[in-house]
Amino acid sequence: MTDYDVLVIGAGAGGLFAAARLAHAGRSVLVVERLDKVGGRASTTEVDGFRVNDGAIVIEVGGITEETCREVGARFDIREPSPPILYRVGKKDVDVTGGGWGLLLSKMSRSGAKILGGIGAARSDDGLPEHELTLEQWLNKYTKNESVHGIFRNMCASIFAVGSDELPARVFLTYFTRKSAFKRFGFHPEGTIGLWRALADAITQHGGEVQLSTEVASLQMAPDSATATLGDGSTVTARVVLSNVGPANTVRLVGEDAFDADYLMAVKRADRPSAMVTVNFASQERLLKMPGMLGFARSRRLAYMANFTDLCPEMAPPGWNLYVATAVPRPAVGDFDNDAELALLYEDIREHIPDFDTRARVLSEVITRDAWPPQRAVAGFDLTPETPLPNLWNLGDGVKEYANGGTTACAETAKIVVERVLERLAS
Repeated sequence: MTDYDVLVIGAGAGGLFAAARLAHAGRSVLVVERLDKVGGRASTTEVDGFRVNDGAIVIEVGGITEETCREVGARFDIREPSPPILYRVGKKDVDVTGGGWGLLLSKMSRSGAKILGGIGAARSDDGLPEHELTLEQWLNKYTKNESVHGIFRNMCASIFAVGSDELPARVFLTYFTRKSAFKRFGFHPEGTIGLWRALADAITQHGGEVQLSTEVASLQMAPDSATATLGDGSTVTARVVLSNVGPANTVRLVGEDAFDADYLMAVKRADRPSAMVTVNFASQERLLKMPGMLGFARSRRLAYMANFTDLCPEMAPPGWNLYVATAVPRPAVGDFDNDAELALLYEDIREHIPDFDTRARVLSEVITRDAWPPQRAVAGFDLTPETPLPNLWNLGDGVKEYANGGTTACAETAKIVVERVLERLAS
């Protein structure tokens, strides 16, 4: 085929969630992806027999992601750790399962009750702070306790890929009082790419197509159709285009002349990619005594570590354990020194894993930033998915719904966009 109802550019999370819903609804869909694998910035790479995640390491359970998979018939093989996360406060690893914020904060600060009161007040619109107030500034009203600030800072890093001094407090509080807030999550035994492969399989099972190693060179948009020129010079047409390559890249594909000045300015303003620094490592002895994730109250940069192979031994060769340690640089938005930030992360790792250099094998060091970031826009500064062109929408983490993040946000936006696209195709 060369003519489709919908062309989806990019087989990242947002593109696959949307394409699976559209194919399930009976629409002809083509997904084109320039890489040779699905998942985009949240995929998995094999390194010497280890399945190393490129970006997202956990998948939410019980939310919109699982709901989408159930609806479209995609396998949802996610294994939940119990407890899902421990927080290292001093020399103790605290399990807050069942106790939540109250239990954690009460162990760290006398101001815990006041902070909880502020979080509780945010359940109403009147209790939310102004957008300009950062989370760090909001927290300073209640406490100067560095461990409390560290927990909030590292939770921002884990969920939104920014520091607490770069995220609006309104976003953080909205997420934790009104969104699912990642109460349940787990790992895929194939690495995160396993989920994306399952969605790609569902697309093809419903008659859609997924073409890898296929780049879109340009887009020509008409009021009721679009023509995409591919890297090999061939063309495909579609009634609607969904772009999962970020609003700025979408503008480049179409050409600035197709958009008004206000939209171009909005795209430029919202193009605020964040950054993360990651070390993937392995060992033949068990280095971390938890089945899931470990967050930190005090660290130079380290936000969390995760242990994959207690639940998913398939991610490593027999007899090996697989781990990740992730940090957000300072600043997370803007320029920073790669080497200095990586060195600070290693200092934290060595502090928490004695004799790390002799006990562990480093598989890869990854710095995601600029054109290949963990998030294309800081939460709270996203564009809407619509563009001034009626048959062109954006998907993914540059057009998230307010106060959401990660692959969960991509699934949420995909559902909303697909509902609007189906209405347009039916008219």
